[in-house]
Amino acid sequence: MSNTVGFIGLGNMGGPMALNLVKHGFSLVVHDIDPGKAEVWKTRGATLATSAEAVAAKVARTICMVETTTQAESVITGEHGIIKSAQPGHIVVCMSTIDPIVARRLADQLAARRIAMIDAPVSGGTERASSGELSIIVGGAATTVAACQDLFRAMGANVFHVGALGQGLAMKLVNNMLVQVNTVAVAEALVLGVKAGLDPKTIYDVVRVSTGNSFAFETRVPKMLKRDFSPGGTVDISFKDQELETAFAKQLGVPILLANVSQQVYQMARAAGFNKEDGSALIKVLERLAGVKVGGSS
Repeated sequence: MSNTVGFIGLGNMGGPMALNLVKHGFSLVVHDIDPGKAEVWKTRGATLATSAEAVAAKVARTICMVETTTQAESVITGEHGIIKSAQPGHIVVCMSTIDPIVARRLADQLAARRIAMIDAPVSGGTERASSGELSIIVGGAATTVAACQDLFRAMGANVFHVGALGQGLAMKLVNNMLVQVNTVAVAEALVLGVKAGLDPKTIYDVVRVSTGNSFAFETRVPKMLKRDFSPGGTVDISFKDQELETAFAKQLGVPILLANVSQQVYQMARAAGFNKEDGSALIKVLERLAGVKVGGSS
């Protein structure tokens, strides 16, 4: 297919992903709700479009990497959405983490106009988005997935086709639930250890080679110790994802306890004003409650 691709949503994840497409020889037509984010792409040879509709009019494949389900609905089937200008055979690659059931509804609306859609949420955070080593978790028809493998290879190191449309998102929510619940447990454990008089660096050194280790422990604790809460994924995004997880579970009739409980810690962090900081910032809520501080001086 054509090497000219549409890309909508140029934020902390979308920006680096789009840049990797450019590095692999793709030409981009881009749009972002924030004109400032789109403007810098002029210097990278991209064509700027004023709406998702204008993007889709110029390409045969459009990537959507926005933050929320509402934004995805607007971009894909809204008043100035992709559906308004995309021609039959167009492929929408929804890489946003959104409600799987809404994604299926959007796909049905597109299919009525012979426009294909796949869901392809990503895992790996901003670091792997920049390095092009994301895990890309895809749901949709095999032929449509195959037609987008060149895009996936430019942005990711691991591509998993896990089933029909919506299954990529279901798998992503399962993965995110584990990380988010574990992040709260990591913060609780650090605060407990420090309150007990343990050195936080010692806690890190012991646990990372012991049975309590995990991806969340390995990646979050260094940020907590350095007090580096610059956003990779924000508290707001983690809260949004947990809202998706708990709502999806309700629709499926599945009881989940820890995601609901740990979501309230993220809500406490949002209420405390940490909502635009990295998810590891939620440790500050637990520190205040326990009357201790883990690491750093800020």
